[in-house]
Amino acid sequence: MRVALIHDYLNQYGGAERVLEALHDLFPDAPVFTSIYDPATMPAVFRTWDIRASWMQRLPAWRRLFRAYVLLYPLAFESFDLSAYDVLISSSSAFAKGVIPRPDALHICYCHTPMRFAWRTSDYLAREAFGATQRAALALPLVLLRMWDVLSAQRVDAFIANSRVVAQRIWRYYRRKAAIIPPPVDLPPWRETPPGAYFLAGGRLIPYKRLDLAVRACTRLRLPLKIFGDGRDRARLQAMAGPTITFLGRVSEAERQALFAGCRAFIFPGEEDFGIAPLEAMAAGRPVIAYAAGGALETVVEGVTGRFFHQQTVEDVMDAIAATLTERYDACAIRRHAEQFGRETFLERMRLLIEDIIERSER
Repeated sequence: MRVALIHDYLNQYGGAERVLEALHDLFPDAPVFTSIYDPATMPAVFRTWDIRASWMQRLPAWRRLFRAYVLLYPLAFESFDLSAYDVLISSSSAFAKGVIPRPDALHICYCHTPMRFAWRTSDYLAREAFGATQRAALALPLVLLRMWDVLSAQRVDAFIANSRVVAQRIWRYYRRKAAIIPPPVDLPPWRETPPGAYFLAGGRLIPYKRLDLAVRACTRLRLPLKIFGDGRDRARLQAMAGPTITFLGRVSEAERQALFAGCRAFIFPGEEDFGIAPLEAMAAGRPVIAYAAGGALETVVEGVTGRFFHQQTVEDVMDAIAATLTERYDACAIRRHAEQFGRETFLERMRLLIEDIIERSER
């Protein structure tokens, strides 16, 4: 059977792209169809793949204006000719699931979340600091996107969600059931070492990640905080940061692993659909301080692998950080917990489920 992989966009590297890498490991000969592709922002291995970007790649200043072209993404994915493929596997948090398969083809969607900006609009616009005029201008386009999102979900034969909370959203918005397979976590070799003195946070520096809470909390507590990663929110975060906050920018995979291994705890202040970074910290034997919502509720075990705070306020984050200064965690137990989410486990579960879906479709 000929397989094609479909992914929303390849212009930033995060958890969704790690899932795509694992799917490509399962189907190394499959081409990857995507809206836009910026090789400079992706790991070098992507340049060895068969990546096919849509006509959006020819739009003016797409690297800078890709968010402004939001209404064009449905058209871009519907324009792909996928008639040569028997199985389509989409990795989608927005548009990739909207491709049009041929009538007898099978479409399996690994859903990171239903379109966040369409269904959780108020939270998204507040974090992106949209003004009243911008909100009014977006009202009708968002209605159209929601209509398209529900319609395009009916082209999917089987949904796989990355967490229980995402499976619940898939049912609420699409009225479709979803199997649940958590995304893969890399498990580098590990040996127990004493924790360091600094706290750690990072990833894509964008508003909804709420890294401002970690920055303000550690500034007020005068505790060292290292932040890795880059993004459009970096300048705002640096402006509010005190002298104990260090911005590291983009780091290599080896540097990331060293940062996780050397920290006292990893701070995860946003609400994520799943969140791979906390498990990467746990793979290094380090506890996680997480907001009690979203995927963190499925990965953090309070008192064993970390602790929760329950309000997204600086004071709540400060209290949680202060508590960890006197708590002791079993690094071996934390590592064992992370091993349940390893890459090989993901690959085996995905392989078996995809085979089962294909077998059932042929009956």
